[in-house]
Amino acid sequence: MVIDGIDVREDGASGDRIAELLVRSADGDQNAFAELYDAMSSRVFGLICRVLVDRAQSEEVLQEVFLEVWQSAAKFAPKKGQGRSWILTIAHRRAVDRVRSAQASTDRDVRAGFRDMDVAHDGVAEEVELKIEGRRVTGALAALPEAQREALTLAYFGGYSQSEIAALVGAPLGTIKTRMRDGLSRLRLELGVTT
Repeated sequence: MVIDGIDVREDGASGDRIAELLVRSADGDQNAFAELYDAMSSRVFGLICRVLVDRAQSEEVLQEVFLEVWQSAAKFAPKKGQGRSWILTIAHRRAVDRVRSAQASTDRDVRAGFRDMDVAHDGVAEEVELKIEGRRVTGALAALPEAQREALTLAYFGGYSQSEIAALVGAPLGTIKTRMRDGLSRLRLELGVTT
């Protein structure tokens, strides 16, 4: 099958099966969307869980991601990238948005004096430190060039190997290794980490 000039085969051996399912979903094919969900939901959920940690919130965000995928599947352009990467990018954005929203809510409550400032358990302090560090890392990632950010996001949040990333984004393995190395170097600089 050819979609937008790209060969997308049913067996997934050559082409992008996820892209085909996205295109069919954009045409309102509910069976294609169900297949897309089955193929991607566990990987998307894993990515979201790594960002949010909280399982209940991760489940909510998973639903939001696939609702957005269904509603905006027509915006996917097979010529511009892999379907899997497109969905994982939506998932990562949604998860980061949820973290930012939760932090903004906490910040508002603190400014308004509604939070109990008595820290009764060290676990709370640890959780706050992790959230602050997570925000710093998210901010540092946002400062990276798109290609480096995509490679690092797919590796660390998506769980993909360098070879898998190369196949997903359609770039040579050496290019992916370079993007990741350069991206990690820039992250260290952004975060003020010295080795």
